[in-house]
Amino acid sequence: MSKTPKILAFAGSTRKDSWNKKLLKQAAEAAHGAGAEVTVIDLADYPLPLYDGDLETAQGMPENAKKLQKLFAEHDGFLIASPDYNGSYSGVLKNTVDWLSRKDKENDPPLEPFKGKIAAIMSASPGVFGGLRGLEKLHDLLDTLQVMVLPEVVAVGSIRDAFNEAGKLKDPKTAKTLETAATRLVTVARKLAP
Repeated sequence: MSKTPKILAFAGSTRKDSWNKKLLKQAAEAAHGAGAEVTVIDLADYPLPLYDGDLETAQGMPENAKKLQKLFAEHDGFLIASPDYNGSYSGVLKNTVDWLSRKDKENDPPLEPFKGKIAAIMSASPGVFGGLRGLEKLHDLLDTLQVMVLPEVVAVGSIRDAFNEAGKLKDPKTAKTLETAATRLVTVARKLAP
């Protein structure tokens, strides 16, 4: 019997009414429907100070960073919805990655929360390109962390008109693209699971 993949889903936005959180929710539902155990978290629930080497030396790893490291390490793959800020990913997402890439203990393996994982990335943006430029840079960041990123990237533009009142994508083709990416993540995570 094949293992049930564990997928961690989060948005690179802490805004309450974030479009990317709506997009993430629909992707998480699709991943669950494809047979994954999906854990959706909000980075707003894990506030972190800006990464600072002096702060790390003086106070050690923040408790929320430790909690997130454990969560990331326990999952096989990631669903990440990232807003596009000036053609890149958000500061909160980068800061989270910076803390999580640190070693809590000297003998911890490098990049333990990320290494060998798989990710599906997506973005919702008011612009016509749907945050595609930011996703390219997020792909590079994840590649550096030794996370395999699926080629099925979802970029939803003109976001103010993209969702219905229930918070679902109006366009069936876009919704299908999102579902395909989430399902592919589950399929590949299942195949790669040890």
